[in-house]
Amino acid sequence: MSIEVLAASPPPEADVQSSEPIPAEGKGQAEQTGPHPAAKPRRLTPGDRRVRIINLGAIIIPFLGLATLAWLSWGTGFDWTQFGIMWIMGVTSAIGVTVGYHRLFTHKAFAAPAPVRYALAAMGSMAVQGPVIEWAATHRRHHQHSDESEDPHSPHAHEGGTWGDGILDTLRGFAHAHFGWLIEGRQRGGGRYSVDLRADPVLVAASRHFKLWVLIGLVAPAVMGGLITMTWWGAFLGFLWGGMARVFVVHHVTWSINSVCHLWGTQPFRSHDESRNNALFGVLALGEGWHNNHHAFPTSARHGLRWWELDMSYMIIRGLGLVGLARDIRVPSQERMDEKLKTNER
Repeated sequence: MSIEVLAASPPPEADVQSSEPIPAEGKGQAEQTGPHPAAKPRRLTPGDRRVRIINLGAIIIPFLGLATLAWLSWGTGFDWTQFGIMWIMGVTSAIGVTVGYHRLFTHKAFAAPAPVRYALAAMGSMAVQGPVIEWAATHRRHHQHSDESEDPHSPHAHEGGTWGDGILDTLRGFAHAHFGWLIEGRQRGGGRYSVDLRADPVLVAASRHFKLWVLIGLVAPAVMGGLITMTWWGAFLGFLWGGMARVFVVHHVTWSINSVCHLWGTQPFRSHDESRNNALFGVLALGEGWHNNHHAFPTSARHGLRWWELDMSYMIIRGLGLVGLARDIRVPSQERMDEKLKTNER
């Protein structure tokens, strides 16, 4: 296992997605041309506050509904068997997204051999969030234009400008960032963000097999439920809880990184956008909720940069490294982190 510490005063392009074969422009160019200007605190508008309240409700209420359904169904339509199947499938598909889709393929935060790359892409496919190459290209575009008009899923801006402060504008901004952007049509011009990914035959194969892995992700929990209970009813419940309900939960947790973590939380580092650390999703999303950390150091394999910021995805990457299945694991040095702390602004 090798861990590459990103030293202080790195090359100018190191903080942007240097592995992307795209021209420097917009926010990327601003980061490449010189020292970061001191960031001014952003004053919250009434619209901002409404967005945060709506966001919180849209995340908590569905989870409360699912928890209530599970409680009411306990012993009849839900028990430890279904909980275990749902948990196993949820963690498996979430690791595929966080460790594979995001940190490995999008940001090249570490390297891995072909079998590991394919396995992580297959696991991520079971989350039903799109083929790996398309997912990574969209996320790279998000970083290049974070919270600007060309960001695919910003709660603050869209192609026509900002969402506005009215209640309907607030609702539209929230809905767009959380899931609306997924149904507004495919993003155009994404090919330039995935040139290197399309040159990897492993990822090309995994993207081509996306639908197969989605199907496996729904069939596998049904098979597990049937074999454990030896009943067709157990198989059906396995499909419902380990398949459908699990996809619902993983979707909303992932979408919350786009919405909640650009609205609600802390900003210890300069990142030129509205990305925020949110402790709740730092836990629920296996470390992805330390989103301001990530936007400040996008190529870092570690998002939880302080000792108390739990980052299960990074622990998994380190574990892979210990057994020789991951190498060139990238993390920022303490000196480099100190340079970007907002407390160091003059």
